[in-house]
Amino acid sequence: MDDRYISIIEFCNWHQLEVSFIHTLREHDLIQTVVIEEDEYIEQEKLQDLERIMRLHYDLEINLEGIDAINHLLDRVSQLQQEVRILQNKLRRFEE
Repeated sequence: MDDRYISIIEFCNWHQLEVSFIHTLREHDLIQTVVIEEDEYIEQEKLQDLERIMRLHYDLEINLEGIDAINHLLDRVSQLQQEVRILQNKLRRFEE
């Protein structure tokens, strides 16, 4: 198997989760999975997002709609931070 993917079953076994939780996240478009040879996988680069969603849901008891809102806000903050970096770089060029 490609190192870019982690088996959903292995992930759930490791974290002691029900596979249905992952399916629910997928149905709410909070994560994306890939089916390869009838097995379901998640991209390794998305594991951090999935673990953050797990902590929000289980540790902080945030429902899926709240997690969706949080993800949207975090994405927006990331975009704004990138814009700030670009503008700071432009400003430095003008100051030189």
